[in-house]
Amino acid sequence: MRDECPAFLAYVEQALVPSLSPGDIVVMANLPTHNPSAVGEAIQAAGEQLRFLPPCSLYFNPIEMAFPKLKA
Repeated sequence: MRDECPAFLAYVEQALVPSLSPGDIVVMANLPTHNPSAVGEAIQAAGEQLRFLPPCSLYFNPIEMAFPKLKA
């Protein structure tokens, strides 16, 4: 099963891409719905660059480190 979202692809094609200017860079999180090749192709076909944020680490997020203490 592919983790893609037709609504997100529609947003990219119908709202995001038309609003981009030459030289824009689109930065997205590493969510499975952001990774379909169609999303990247739509952005790159408009002549824009696509970059993904680095994966998050729970060890660098102070909130995640506080949850075990709150649960105890």
